[in-house]
Amino acid sequence: LLDFPSCVIGEQPELTTETLEVGDTSPYCWRNMFSCINLLRVLNKLTKWKHSRIMMLVVFKSAPILKRTLKVKHAMLQLYVLKLLKMQTKYLGRQWRKTNMKTMSAIYTKVRHRLNDDWAFGNDVDSRPWDFQSEECALRSAVDRFNNRRYDKSGEKRGEEADYVPVDNCINSVLGQDLELTDEFKANYEKWLEKEVFQTEIDWDQLLLYTGI
Repeated sequence: LLDFPSCVIGEQPELTTETLEVGDTSPYCWRNMFSCINLLRVLNKLTKWKHSRIMMLVVFKSAPILKRTLKVKHAMLQLYVLKLLKMQTKYLGRQWRKTNMKTMSAIYTKVRHRLNDDWAFGNDVDSRPWDFQSEECALRSAVDRFNNRRYDKSGEKRGEEADYVPVDNCINSVLGQDLELTDEFKANYEKWLEKEVFQTEIDWDQLLLYTGI
């Protein structure tokens, strides 16, 4: 069995063309194994709960490739391969499920399931409209809106998106901002000072008790 921790602990044999032959006890490159596991994890992240991307895996016939990957006896690698196969089983048809019962049994025993999972049958596939392209476009537009709202530094506030702009609660950064005063405010500055500062009673004792600053 391929064991990831054991291949990096202690002295490792030199890799040659002879030692790279396929076998249960033969050494292997742990970097390649780790890269494959990470690739499968990223693929799971990209396709989970997204029907359009799962259908792309089905269209490009990834199931036979993933099934061959199960020959690698590594528990974590097999887990993410089975997760990818579980996503596709509903779309691969009844004949594929009938001829790959060992794979179905492995999915059932090793992958976590939910009460409303319908991966083992695809009864609602024919009745549901195949609007995967519009689903992908809606997802892409939602991601673009989030990125523009969260990371756009142009300073433009568009309509209702201005309500989602993060508020700066740091007193140092707020007081350090450069504010452009209007000509009307500059002309009536003394009136504003008299009304808002001099005529307003401030309880300094209560203000000093506030420790939130």
